[in-house]
Amino acid sequence: MASISIFVGSVYGNAQNLAEQVQTVLSASHQVSLFESASIDDLKAAEVALFITSTTGSGDLPDNIEPLVMQLRSQSPMLTGKKAGVISLGDSSYGDTYCGAGKQVDALLQELNAEQTLPRLDVDACEYFEPWEVVEAWLTEWQKTL
Repeated sequence: MASISIFVGSVYGNAQNLAEQVQTVLSASHQVSLFESASIDDLKAAEVALFITSTTGSGDLPDNIEPLVMQLRSQSPMLTGKKAGVISLGDSSYGDTYCGAGKQVDALLQELNAEQTLPRLDVDACEYFEPWEVVEAWLTEWQKTL
């Protein structure tokens, strides 16, 4: 049983709803905490970190997760040995900025040497009205890596 911290970046609630679904599923076999507004200390204390974020504007981070990302960028704490995952929600009709927030988080985790056990999952709102249908299979595989 792993202790998983879910860090959510949400604007209109879609990523928040997805994070709650993920929390429910993971709670069946793991200890799970959900953070809507987190600090760098919350991430440092996490055994396993799962980021679920939507993208706003032109590939920007949602307001509630931006402070955490800014702290990570400014303090650059090495996350060596910390298992992590990223689920990114976006709309491919936005072209180059598609899933921009998730891409930023993913790149930062790689830079800080977190152990990403599966590649980032990008969920396209143009293809999946309900993100759970694609997230469920990824989450099953991700759990096997913990």
